[in-house]
Amino acid sequence: MEVERPSIDSRPDLPWLTIVWNDPVNLMSYVTYVFQSVFGYSREKAEKLMLDVHHKGRAVVSSGTREEMERDVQIMHSYGLWATVQQDA
Repeated sequence: MEVERPSIDSRPDLPWLTIVWNDPVNLMSYVTYVFQSVFGYSREKAEKLMLDVHHKGRAVVSSGTREEMERDVQIMHSYGLWATVQQDA
């Protein structure tokens, strides 16, 4: 007898976020490039996130476990971007 599996992911939302903050140093095109390169985002998604950083001062670029988000922050720092880990509210 085959067990029916739910078609939706029923795991709880993961509570940690990587936030990239606006800075006066990095070019918008470079930030878009980093988001595409690191996260594999499409150009459109990377540009939207970059514009959020530019206009709103910050953007949530990834979510997951605390360890994963700490790794993502370190990667952002290695590219010269200002990023922090925050627990989702």
